[in-house]
Amino acid sequence: MKKEIKLVNDTISNQDIDSLIEWLKTYPRLTKGPLTEEFEKEWSEWLGVKHSVFVNSGSSANLMMLYALKIAKKFRNNKVVVPALAWATDLAPVIQLGFEPILIDANKDNLSVSIKELEYVFKRDKPSVFILVSVLGLPPNMTELQKLCKKHGVYLLEDVCESLGSRHKDKKLGTFGSMSSFSTYFGHHMSTIEGGMVCTDDDELYKILKMIRSHGWDRDLNTNEKKELREKWDVDEFSSLYTFYEPGFNLRSTDLQAHIGLSQIKKLDKIIEKRNQNYCHFEKLLSSKLIWFPNIPKSDFVSSFCIPIVHKNKKEIIKRLQDENIEVRPLIAGSMGTQPFYVSRYGYDEKKHCSTLDEFGFYVPNHPGLEFKDIKRICDIILEN
Repeated sequence: MKKEIKLVNDTISNQDIDSLIEWLKTYPRLTKGPLTEEFEKEWSEWLGVKHSVFVNSGSSANLMMLYALKIAKKFRNNKVVVPALAWATDLAPVIQLGFEPILIDANKDNLSVSIKELEYVFKRDKPSVFILVSVLGLPPNMTELQKLCKKHGVYLLEDVCESLGSRHKDKKLGTFGSMSSFSTYFGHHMSTIEGGMVCTDDDELYKILKMIRSHGWDRDLNTNEKKELREKWDVDEFSSLYTFYEPGFNLRSTDLQAHIGLSQIKKLDKIIEKRNQNYCHFEKLLSSKLIWFPNIPKSDFVSSFCIPIVHKNKKEIIKRLQDENIEVRPLIAGSMGTQPFYVSRYGYDEKKHCSTLDEFGFYVPNHPGLEFKDIKRICDIILEN
């Protein structure tokens, strides 16, 4: 049997584990504590934002972004625009929080939303929020999308869970919207086993995010913020321990995971560079020989998660890849408008390009552990069919 090529590989090294073991021998606080705050600070500095909030998953990060806007009373109506090509937990919190989802078809260049359709929906429905999903590391046209949101007064939320380190014109994804979400789940660009991050430059939203992450109490707020709330509600110091100002969640991560994150972030730039190098190899081998390959401007930088393939012989290629011990997956989740949890509530909402991607699309591995011979092996199988 030929060598297995996995879809993803674990970025947590033996050295990371050894460092964690030595730290555990000091018998530290394991739940959220000072290391979480240190990790949030380093993440913010690396990304280039004012504030970051470490949570237990990228899915929770998406939930918190929407909920924070709701608490801040930023919604002019209950309409939220979501790409039809997305992950389940981009759409799920829209439904869970009682908003009305509006799905937008993908485009044929970078698998982001169709800007033409988005503009039409902005004019027709005047939605409150647009959740932008940057899929598989492919940078959207952030200049146009940001301009469109500003023109129509729509809050832009960025889901960057698959695109950590990707850039549009030298500006990192996750720094364009009111808030952005990231995932540090196993197999993503960097891992804290499970985990996620919400980032923002908005002080008010940051305050809300810190409260709703932990039950709705004020323990994570600064001194002035605590004082303001306690004076407003006439709460003494002892009572403040169990006083809840917002109906929050418990979406905290732990200092154990933050410890891993601090080790991971030190090698993040190297991980991102290797993913980009791999992407360039795939591009060189495939772009001139396939019917379709992502069309990304040279001014943008792709921190690739996996490689999307759209091919008429999808079934044959997938079987051959699997026979050759190479992992392969559906292209994100096909179209959200045909997923059971959407159809059972709103009926089918098929989108033309998403349907094509669903029928003919899949993605193949890209991670820092791949060698050029692995990439060529994958490409040869695709091109033979």
